[in-house]
Amino acid sequence: MPRVKRGVIHAKKRRKLLASVKGYRWGRKNRVKLAKVAATKAGVHAYRDRRLKKRDFRALWQIRISAFAVEHDLSYSRLIGLLKKANIELDRKVLADLAINNKRVLTAIIEEAKK
Repeated sequence: MPRVKRGVIHAKKRRKLLASVKGYRWGRKNRVKLAKVAATKAGVHAYRDRRLKKRDFRALWQIRISAFAVEHDLSYSRLIGLLKKANIELDRKVLADLAINNKRVLTAIIEEAKK
């Protein structure tokens, strides 16, 4: 079996790894062994946090909608219930945006749902 020399490929793999950890602190930016661990952990955190981000934003939207509902003598659950009964299909992201930027429009929507 012929001998395989892998210098070029091995160096390319290390270069790619070190490029991906550029900007990391301490030895994790320039030591291959530490960089490999750092890159793996960063990938794990990124994967997990993409899912956590969705939860966090939904919670934030609910808080914003709830604060608006309290101003109009409703609870969050009552407001959502009214909207469902009236077949107003706005998601929480849109409702939260309206509660912050367009209070008059959301007030009109609530009045329509109450009828």
